[in-house]
Amino acid sequence: MPGSSSAFFIRQAQVEDVAEYEKALDSAKATPGILRKNLFETPYAHTLLAFSGAPAAPGKPIGMALYFFNYSTWTGRPGLYLEDLYVDEEYRGRGVGKAFFAELGKVAQEKGCARMDWSVLKWNQPSIDFYEKRLGATAMSEWMGMRLEEDGIANLANFAPKA
Repeated sequence: MPGSSSAFFIRQAQVEDVAEYEKALDSAKATPGILRKNLFETPYAHTLLAFSGAPAAPGKPIGMALYFFNYSTWTGRPGLYLEDLYVDEEYRGRGVGKAFFAELGKVAQEKGCARMDWSVLKWNQPSIDFYEKRLGATAMSEWMGMRLEEDGIANLANFAPKA
């Protein structure tokens, strides 16, 4: 088990990194080909990766943060939406999550973002505590997430005005 001063670093993901996550895709709908297309060929999202070790001698991937940009009509500025954040269990509590947020904050400032948003499962109290107490984030209890999946998206065509 790594010591509390375990070295790690964070960098933007590269297309070669998709192969590293191939082993973890068994239960996901995303294939390496889909990830390659949507993250690198037509980048709908961006990914930061954390590796053990140092840039000159990288070890294994230990975490990732996937994000994209949105737009707020309220602020008239872009925002950064953190879609996924994951840190390997053995590296939690060692500053990797804080380092991800530091890098995301830097990206958000460089892009002129007015805010950062993300979702967290209601049962994930350790993460909620981290976001509120360590980062100073506020829960948006007045908002409820909504979703349409592929069938629902296809069904939207039924609402188009008839010519």
